[in-house]
Amino acid sequence: MGSEGIDHQRKPRFLCLHGFRTSGEILKKQLTTKWHQSVLEKIDLVYVDAPFPCQGKSEVEGIFDPPYYEWFQFNKEFSEYQNFDKCLAYIEECFIKHGPIDGLLGFSQGAILSAALPGLQQKGIALTKVPKIKFLIIISGAKFRNQSIADKAYSPPVQCPSVHFLGEMDFLKPHGTELLESFKDPVVIHHPKGHTIPRFDERNLEMMKSFLEKLQKEVTTSRQENISL
Repeated sequence: MGSEGIDHQRKPRFLCLHGFRTSGEILKKQLTTKWHQSVLEKIDLVYVDAPFPCQGKSEVEGIFDPPYYEWFQFNKEFSEYQNFDKCLAYIEECFIKHGPIDGLLGFSQGAILSAALPGLQQKGIALTKVPKIKFLIIISGAKFRNQSIADKAYSPPVQCPSVHFLGEMDFLKPHGTELLESFKDPVVIHHPKGHTIPRFDERNLEMMKSFLEKLQKEVTTSRQENISL
């Protein structure tokens, strides 16, 4: 019978890492209300909460309901981190629980984490028990400022296909632009808004759909190769 009846069109599955002191539910609301259905229907999104309850005021209080969570804690210069190893172990648990995971979608603190994880995984520092991260969607990202982490995360440049959203009014835009230097052939989507999940204009929508179509081809090819083994 061969492979008849087997679904070769499994969608790329992304583990979604929300922003600082928000939640998986908040990120889900942001994406489902702002992103076009033609994008959402091409990917399988898994939303999780960060491991630590919010340890201070959330910027989304009064906009989105609690509870709020954070991935790790950091100093004012964003150069020293607390509970970072516990955060990495927790993300690995999420990969195992919700797998197979093909990629990461991150916003803000979640985007900073997502952009660093392929390099840390390649160096054997994180996600050593799960398959290689294949794809990234980075919204309002930046680089880690801790030199020890940065040296491992961004050198050599990240190879996996990635799309980066840069907001013209986003306070992280300069850092997101700097992050691009650490990626091979990143797709860059500019939008006029600030530190937020952006809506798509017509051009950006086509760029995103084209990016996702390439990912689907990779997932389908990989699945067919595994079936034939």
